[in-house]
Amino acid sequence: MGRGRVELKRIENKINRQVTFAKRRNGLLKKAYELSVLCDAEVALIIFSNRGKLYEFCSSSNMFKTIEKYQKCSYDTLKVNSSDKEIEQSSYKEYLELKAKCESLAQQYQRQLLGEDLGPLNMKELEQLEHQLDATVRHIRSTKTQFMLDQLCDLQTKEKLLVEANKALERKLDEMHTENQIQPSWAGGEQSSFFQPLECNNSTLQTGYSSAVSNQIIAAPHAQNLNGLIPGWML
Repeated sequence: MGRGRVELKRIENKINRQVTFAKRRNGLLKKAYELSVLCDAEVALIIFSNRGKLYEFCSSSNMFKTIEKYQKCSYDTLKVNSSDKEIEQSSYKEYLELKAKCESLAQQYQRQLLGEDLGPLNMKELEQLEHQLDATVRHIRSTKTQFMLDQLCDLQTKEKLLVEANKALERKLDEMHTENQIQPSWAGGEQSSFFQPLECNNSTLQTGYSSAVSNQIIAAPHAQNLNGLIPGWML
């Protein structure tokens, strides 16, 4: 049956506590020795019991040299850390001072560009300020001119597109007007071609009667008027 897991807390029983301390102390010293031998490491171990008794192990010949080496490494690290913090604080302070100075100079230069606070400037500084203003004005005018040219080019392009669209609409209207003019004339020509008058020749056209009968029909009213009798061909 395996051993149970020991809970890490202070042992209340004094005897058991002393026995456990002795066993664990010897095991810890043994592990320190094995580590120094197996890994060729410089190991120093210091143990104080609850009564103040010292137990130590050092892989080197002198414990004090190992302790001095430890103190040197620890104090140098603390010194480096403290110096880094001091450098960081001083750098941040210098940054704030430079930032405030730059803001003050920028505000002063802005006022000088507006023609204010020109008293402390000498002749050379005034000439430099004048040249700077001239260069600024030229740059502004150049930018303005370029902007106007770009707008003009855009307007010309839009005008060209509108003119082309207008021409297309005019052509479409002309085509529609031409179609409206051609359609009535075509209808009239079709009617005249389909409906043509027939020419009748009285000398050749006969409607079921011979020429003699037709002459009798024409002469019948005259005969009736003459003698009041019905013609013989009607009996």
